[in-house]
Amino acid sequence: MSSPLQDKSKAFALSIIRLCNEVRSSRRETVLTNQLLRSGTSVGANIREAFYAHSRADFIAKLQISLKECSESEYWLELLLESGYCSDQAVLAQCVEVKKLLIASLRTAKRGLASGPSR
Repeated sequence: MSSPLQDKSKAFALSIIRLCNEVRSSRRETVLTNQLLRSGTSVGANIREAFYAHSRADFIAKLQISLKECSESEYWLELLLESGYCSDQAVLAQCVEVKKLLIASLRTAKRGLASGPSR
């Protein structure tokens, strides 16, 4: 069973993989794409891990890691776009959407943490 957050983060990771492969093959850029590939695919992996957390606090910690990775991915995407290595604004929009979902999920989870000890 998956959630919208898991589905959107996986779609984002697949978009990142395609974008990085395209930039590498057409522009021969590897430094930025390697960084983006690591952070962009890590978002969904940490979200997936969060859904199997041992506690609500562990769940929140995993989502916070995902948020950090998402923010890092946004940075690498901005660099690729602003440097002219790619022009696909849609992937950046996906990143921002996942980031907003993560922020909302974290707020909800933290509210739950304040009201009770377990997930």
